[in-house]
Amino acid sequence: MEILNEIKFSMPSLSVNESSARAAVSSFIVQADPTVEELSDIRTAVSEAVTNSIVHGYRGTQGRIDIIVRLLPEREIYIRIKDTGCGISDVKQAMTPLFTTAPEEERSGLGFSVMESFMDRLSVKSSVGKGTTVTMRKRLAPHGG
Repeated sequence: MEILNEIKFSMPSLSVNESSARAAVSSFIVQADPTVEELSDIRTAVSEAVTNSIVHGYRGTQGRIDIIVRLLPEREIYIRIKDTGCGISDVKQAMTPLFTTAPEEERSGLGFSVMESFMDRLSVKSSVGKGTTVTMRKRLAPHGG
């Protein structure tokens, strides 16, 4: 994978850091000159992934969230968000719209659906007790399009 540029950062799994992650990713990818809509889509997908790590991955405990963002050739954005939380026992079930592990918190269970709708590719890998890695890709429209 040819990488034109990348940023890596790590943060504690505190809910206040969700907006920081979104801002950091946005600030980095702005160099690729995304449209306002593309930027909004990516910001939303990052918010959902980070929120999932905080709410479901760590479930009230604290850990770290590691984020890598890469600019790839042909205006493709690669984002990996990884936690070392409790993991997901059934990824397929977790990706089903409306499924949630926190119904008492009135969670909608749409996080993965939102990520899928805003990104071109979504991959979720998880091991119980070891954590979850969400990888997303989005190809930006050609300049002027």
